[in-house]
Amino acid sequence: MYLTIQDVKKSYGENGSYIQVLKGISTSVEKGQMCVIQGTSGSGKSTLLNCIGGLDTMDSGSVKVEGKEIFGLKPMALSEYRRENLGFVFQFYNLVPNLTVRENIQICQHIAEDPLDLDELLDTLGLTEHQNKFPSQLSGGQQQRCAIARALIKNPKLLLCDEPTGALDSKTSRDILVLLEKINAKYNTTMLIVTHNNSIKNMVHKVILLKDGVIRKDYENEVRTPAAELEDL
Repeated sequence: MYLTIQDVKKSYGENGSYIQVLKGISTSVEKGQMCVIQGTSGSGKSTLLNCIGGLDTMDSGSVKVEGKEIFGLKPMALSEYRRENLGFVFQFYNLVPNLTVRENIQICQHIAEDPLDLDELLDTLGLTEHQNKFPSQLSGGQQQRCAIARALIKNPKLLLCDEPTGALDSKTSRDILVLLEKINAKYNTTMLIVTHNNSIKNMVHKVILLKDGVIRKDYENEVRTPAAELEDL
């Protein structure tokens, strides 16, 4: 199993402000799967993603990626884990405004040990003609494509997406999901996608439904709907 999560617990605050966000999460994801983590606001889905990504520390439990334990790693080892294994895509694109599309992507290319071919990636994501533009000259969908390219150039084994279509209209959301589907098929990239959108669960291999810090449902789709055919995005 590529990703194994066992009894992960996470809380914030203390005394009167104490709240337990994750109350013992256990699940697993196979290599090359697209997995949706779904739930309402406050269900713990982004916290779980951040624990897997080493952006947040767990109180207890275990997260293993390819058998390597993440819990308890020191800051330098966590940084190495993120650099070698992970790509991050967020709802808000976090692009450097005074750098071009190509230069934004090159930021992560320079720290990768085995990066993808930049020109091939630009072509795959439909960014070749926009590569010398600045973020302010791009549409929201184009900025998200650039953010995805920046995450992918590292050739990550695991792509963590936190509401990747949350700031986009329905047509652009569908385009981004079609793109993620294409990337998964081409590079066999394992993906975890946090979303509020109920339709996205139909296109992925695996669905994890969180509520109040626990898993309410955890299942794999026997039949998947192509992203281009999803409704109500």
